[in-house]
Amino acid sequence: MSRKGRGKRFLFVCVHNSGRSQMAEAFTRHLSNGAVEAESAGTQPSTGVNPIVVEAMAEVGIDLAGHYPKVISQEMVNRADSVFTMGCSIDESCPATFVPSEDWGLEDPAGNDIEHVRRIRDQIKAKVRELLRDCGNGDP
Repeated sequence: MSRKGRGKRFLFVCVHNSGRSQMAEAFTRHLSNGAVEAESAGTQPSTGVNPIVVEAMAEVGIDLAGHYPKVISQEMVNRADSVFTMGCSIDESCPATFVPSEDWGLEDPAGNDIEHVRRIRDQIKAKVRELLRDCGNGDP
């Protein structure tokens, strides 16, 4: 359901916008070589991106150092062709209750060591690759 005149635009949402959604946004931009626009946001944004997530992404050549958590807005939702929630454990602030979306059901990297965050990172990368294949963008 891409809008005429531009490529797809995806919005990735989680509660704090400090880990999973940041990784999904970054992988989408990276793996699509800019052919797909991506944003990420949260319902209760944290004060910064999880430093373990920043480290795990740096290991695969993606720099999140300049990224910061953002609060979701109706404008972001309106701009998106598709919205993906990451899976959340805080029912009252779960983005899936506010926004029509597909939930990826991913574990939150908060409080986990680098090994665990790497596994979550790799799951997100695989999901983004599949998404980009399905919409005809990115590397196969």
